[in-house]
Amino acid sequence: MTHDIHIIGGGLAGSEAAFQLAEAGLRVRLSEMRGSGDTTPAHESDRLAEMVCSNSFRSDDGDKNAVGLLHQEMRTLGSLVMRAADLHRVPAGSALAVDRELFAAEITRIIEAHPKIELVRERIDVLPEGPTIIATGPLTAPALAESIAEATGAGALAFFDAIAPIVHHESIDMDICWMAARWDKGGKDYINCPMDRDQYAAFIAALNAGEKTEFKEWERDTPYFEGCMPIEVMAERGPETLRFGPMKPVGLDNPRDSSPEYPDGRWPHAVVQLRQDNALGTLWNIVGFQTKLKHADQVRIFRTIPGLENAEFARLGGIHRNSFIRSPELLDETLRLKSKPNIRFAGQITGCEGYVESAAIGLMAARFAIADARGGLLSPPPSQTALGALLGHLTGGAVAETYQPMNVNFGLMPPLSGPKSKKADRKQLYTDRARAALGQWLASDTPVTGDSMVNAV
Repeated sequence: MTHDIHIIGGGLAGSEAAFQLAEAGLRVRLSEMRGSGDTTPAHESDRLAEMVCSNSFRSDDGDKNAVGLLHQEMRTLGSLVMRAADLHRVPAGSALAVDRELFAAEITRIIEAHPKIELVRERIDVLPEGPTIIATGPLTAPALAESIAEATGAGALAFFDAIAPIVHHESIDMDICWMAARWDKGGKDYINCPMDRDQYAAFIAALNAGEKTEFKEWERDTPYFEGCMPIEVMAERGPETLRFGPMKPVGLDNPRDSSPEYPDGRWPHAVVQLRQDNALGTLWNIVGFQTKLKHADQVRIFRTIPGLENAEFARLGGIHRNSFIRSPELLDETLRLKSKPNIRFAGQITGCEGYVESAAIGLMAARFAIADARGGLLSPPPSQTALGALLGHLTGGAVAETYQPMNVNFGLMPPLSGPKSKKADRKQLYTDRARAALGQWLASDTPVTGDSMVNAV
């Protein structure tokens, strides 16, 4: 063997795992099929850690938000993904959003240059026999998916994930739109396109009437993930659904609106927001507008949005099928496959949802593998931490029969003890407790045997 551990998949989880293992001194073979002549329906390049659905890592508030807390914990553990995200962030209010091309290029550069990592552009069709981390994501190649199904004895679940369109900034009419973040929190980082009542009603009607992508027979019963619902599917649920979802106007004062319906420049009837997608500010992502509309109808319907009448699209929306395993019944607490313990799973194929969550599980899979290689035992992080709560949900906290993709949230953590408090205060209590628990875990002798894991990464 020319390597100590094999990682299959060069997305965020696989790249994070490879870096953690290599920094700990282990030899890594990282297999990525993109660049070998194979690709997926969603990826556009062969760069590692390519973000295909959005450029946002969501909230970076480590005091009042669970995903912001996860960011903080990953930084503490030396995350490559968080380092690259911080280096190539773009304005997004209180959120952490990145220039996707520069972010992926940074990850690729570091992985390719690492002396302990051999990056091989190849498709793997069968589960290896040696120590392995499977991080092939939601678009696992069919042959490997079959091999996984044989090893697990259980069929994979699946759901659809839709991609939002991206607009060229120069084609947006800023005489109609304005820059602001909701409640002016975090700066004027979003472009806001206002709609009055009639414009909104016409938009909903157009979404409902638009021509959608037809599913193949084997795709028809595949459920959507609620956190990435196509906009036209939300519109079908009722005319007001979008006004309480991605098009909610709350906290967005329109400085140009003097109509009788909204005196004093208060909230429009609905708002479409765009978020900066690259460092230059030339590309903007339509927030929450994942879609399965056919391309011609996307252009026609989205150009009815005030300010986007002449929009030029750098990328139109799309849809692809995502697959994940029934992790709560198949994996142990260290992400090993119970029926084949040399195999660990990481990233979205485990059923975690979100870029940050995917990278976090890759980080933890690597740390468990490092302990194995050193003949030690790494205890999972406490369930009071964001890392521990997410890991616990995947490896037994969720009900296997109804298992669905899940983002990190405070609901995955043990309830707070003591008297009830205000919502904002509860969030702070959760994060304070989490930081204390992570510190105790890192300071204890359970994360390592021998050399310090903290120093290793």
